Amino acid sequence: MKSLLIVGGSDAGISAALRAKEIDPAVAVTMILADRFPNFSICGLPFYISGETPDWQQLAHRTIAEIEEKGVGLMLGHSVDVIDPVKHTCLVRDQDGNMLSLKYDKLVIGTGAVSTRPSIEGIDLPGVFLLRWMEDSIVLKKYLNEKAPATAVVVGGGYIGMEMADAFTHLGIQVTMIEYADHVLTTLDPEMSNLVKDHLEKHGVRVITGMPVHAIEQHDGQLSVIGSDGLTTQSDIVLVAAGARPNVSLAKSSGVNIGQFGAVCVNRKMETNVEDVYAAGDCAETWHLILGKYVYMPLGTTAHKQGRVAGENAAGGAALFKGSLGTQVVKIFDLVAARTGLRDNEAKAAGFHPLTVDVELWDHKAYYPGAKLIHIRITGDRSTQKLLGVQIIGHHGSEISKRVDVIAAALFNDMKMDELSDLDLTYTPPLSSPWDPLQLASQEWLRKFHAHS
Repeated sequence: MKSLLIVGGSDAGISAALRAKEIDPAVAVTMILADRFPNFSICGLPFYISGETPDWQQLAHRTIAEIEEKGVGLMLGHSVDVIDPVKHTCLVRDQDGNMLSLKYDKLVIGTGAVSTRPSIEGIDLPGVFLLRWMEDSIVLKKYLNEKAPATAVVVGGGYIGMEMADAFTHLGIQVTMIEYADHVLTTLDPEMSNLVKDHLEKHGVRVITGMPVHAIEQHDGQLSVIGSDGLTTQSDIVLVAAGARPNVSLAKSSGVNIGQFGAVCVNRKMETNVEDVYAAGDCAETWHLILGKYVYMPLGTTAHKQGRVAGENAAGGAALFKGSLGTQVVKIFDLVAARTGLRDNEAKAAGFHPLTVDVELWDHKAYYPGAKLIHIRITGDRSTQKLLGVQIIGHHGSEISKRVDVIAAALFNDMKMDELSDLDLTYTPPLSSPWDPLQLASQEWLRKFHAHS
């Protein structure tokens, strides 16, 4: 019987395990986890912190019993110290320090990413937290329940920073957000992210941009967050959300190649340079569908797909990872911001000749109550008239995520702007218009294109 060892039990690991069992039910699959939370939704952590998801166990996509029913063995609370690719063995350590050698025929590395720890003096002080794994959220939740802080500083204005500003506010905590860059949500253009900043401030969040944080100090039970220009912000609690970096120490020590982004080099089959060793998820590089090259893009959806490919191939298949577009969405209070594909500056850097058009349109027929404006920023290539990307901001009820999904599907199929306009999309006055806002945006792009041709 073939044996498949999977290091890591988050999105990539569980997807690999389940797909391997589907392809070959006879393969012996064992998943090794350093923690005791297999297949938990990391993306759900802010909603557990806010209390919107009251029970942390609800964050499990599958229970331990459900995973084991699929024929997947679990080694919880175990870490892999050494991979020996010559002997095809892993040296595994339990939480008591006991060592065990396990044999494998195929191996999938799904060690994920770790929180970026910026060089901030005092980052390890009590009351300063990072948020990446279930253990982090449990510790933070306990602190919130025991200390009941009135004020919080969130260092970082990315997706986790946004969601945690929302979560803290939901708990009645006054939030200050400090972002190193000159605008929040740097995956959006400033014209769009400024709308997000305005929305945060509307909900009572103080937003400071263009401000590196260099120190956190503690005085009389209070934390002082100190910016590079001497700005000092007092707070009861600090959350550092400065992004993530691939966790590759195990892979690197095993002879696996690491790329320019610090992530594991893989091909489209999710194979590494080491025979019988695959990698997937936040520890690995990602093939970008439009750019036609590998990038680092730690996304849950990507991790699931890569893990599925790795698991299928480890079980004897020949699947290929189709690629990613960086399709992302975040809810901030009652606002939703989404993007997919390339922004204008990204398209220029990649050698395209982009035209980017901004439109503001009603999410459904204005005569039906509750209509909200959607902000759409659409980018296409002047040379080919091909769609390159979109950014959308709108109300929580305005179908923002599904509209960006339409664009992602169009990009996967290499569509031109006029083809986007021709799509057969749904219409009913409470939900849309005879011409969906996406189609109207593509038509405006075409008008601008022809006017400047």
